Amino acid sequence: MKLLNILYTATIGISVFASSCSKTKFAEINTDPNRPASVPTPTLLVTAEKQLVNALRSEEINLRGAQLFAQYFSQNIYTDQSRYRIDQSYSDNYWTATYKSLNNLNDIIKLNTDESTRAIATAGTAGTNANQIAIARILKSYAFQSLTDVFGNIPYESYGNKDPDFQALQQDPDNLTPKYASQEKIYKDILNELQQAADTLLKYSSDKTFGSADIIYRGSNANWAKFANSLRLRVANRIKAKDAALASAHIADALAKGVFTSNSDNAVFKYSKTSPNESPLFRATVTANRTDFAISDVLIKALQGTRGPFKIADPRLAKFAKPTAADGKFIGQPYGLPLAAGNLFPVDKISLPSDLINAADYGEVLMEYAEVAFILAENNNWDQANYEKGTRASLEKWGVSQDDINSYIGKLPTANKEHVLTQKYLALFNQGVEAWSEIRRTGYPLFLTKAGDLLWTGTINGETVSYYFTPEVGKEIPSRFVYPLKEQSTNKANYQAALAQQGDDVINTKVWWNK
Repeated sequence: MKLLNILYTATIGISVFASSCSKTKFAEINTDPNRPASVPTPTLLVTAEKQLVNALRSEEINLRGAQLFAQYFSQNIYTDQSRYRIDQSYSDNYWTATYKSLNNLNDIIKLNTDESTRAIATAGTAGTNANQIAIARILKSYAFQSLTDVFGNIPYESYGNKDPDFQALQQDPDNLTPKYASQEKIYKDILNELQQAADTLLKYSSDKTFGSADIIYRGSNANWAKFANSLRLRVANRIKAKDAALASAHIADALAKGVFTSNSDNAVFKYSKTSPNESPLFRATVTANRTDFAISDVLIKALQGTRGPFKIADPRLAKFAKPTAADGKFIGQPYGLPLAAGNLFPVDKISLPSDLINAADYGEVLMEYAEVAFILAENNNWDQANYEKGTRASLEKWGVSQDDINSYIGKLPTANKEHVLTQKYLALFNQGVEAWSEIRRTGYPLFLTKAGDLLWTGTINGETVSYYFTPEVGKEIPSRFVYPLKEQSTNKANYQAALAQQGDDVINTKVWWNK
């Protein structure tokens, strides 16, 4: 296997990751990055899982991007990103890291299909060739969906479809300038990839694959199949307005074959308390000793019942945010203040992210049952039963007591479009890219800060001052990230072809499913 440290074709060196649940197992992994053919597939999997989640929840794309766009967080010193001025390097880092994960997942597939390595690939607890390939296809689908949701058209690769536009990850010979596939083709192929992978795993649902190297599901084929079908709901639901017949067919098939039915099915990647394997938010704030991101006043007021459709106190407030150090109250940072007012609220007088979400061993959620329930509510004419199931699942996931859950649900207004989608927004807290994607798709919640809104008014140095939300770039929540700068030089022809099809490389160009 050829080793090239170049995007799309790189088989990267292996990072050793030790989870709190399998430290002994991962402590044994010590692989020479210059000999990729000797890397066991379980090692490739754990590396790819960590790379994928690290990229998706990184400071660049999540903390400084999607979490701000969704207005879960707000900057309290440097406020540029809250007003949509995004450094292009953020795209570079996210793009590169996710494609590294994809290369490792693709190597799992290659090792399990090459006649010279197929037998070796199944050694130990790795599992059968077919099962390993199926799980790699699911994670590749997840990674590619996140990439296309962020950028639009991207270089894409499929296991089951040899479309000439699908040129990413190609080796032997190496393709250093792959085409960009259209988002429409990518989405429709992801649906097929997930369906085929789930069907394979359902045939062997009692089997274990990858053993303890699989941080997400500890090797359970049955859980991976449920995840694939649940993810298919998300993907199909996203494109209903573009291809209703295709979306409906996949939703029906996924439901018939089995999706998440409780929080025990959730796809979660749990980090470790030990360095260097702490969660991304912990490393960005605690390790870096930074307090320049607070919980936004938009979210806190919504949870307090003073903003949005729910005029009741939400027991998730104390799970999401810390009370202020000064007086023990929950006070959000006004979202999108100008730079001159960024330090208007001293850090001891605003609510920072809670210790629960800022824990070193936080479990990052790839997908959860609450989201499935809200998708079902949407596809069943905004029904009450799934609305309540989704809300209950979210509250239970965050550790709210049953008495408080019952009290809260008993006070909820009746299910309708706004109420279901607003509860979905609350349930997606800390899942930045997915929340941002749903805001773009639906326009909900309606209470997010918009250009021209009054952010704060008060007295400064004896004078009354008012601040309004004035984005630095565009007038609305960004529709995408711009492509990495290096694409303009290393893959210029295909980059330009993507722009000709999709639109200008700016943050307000809508992606296909959002047009």
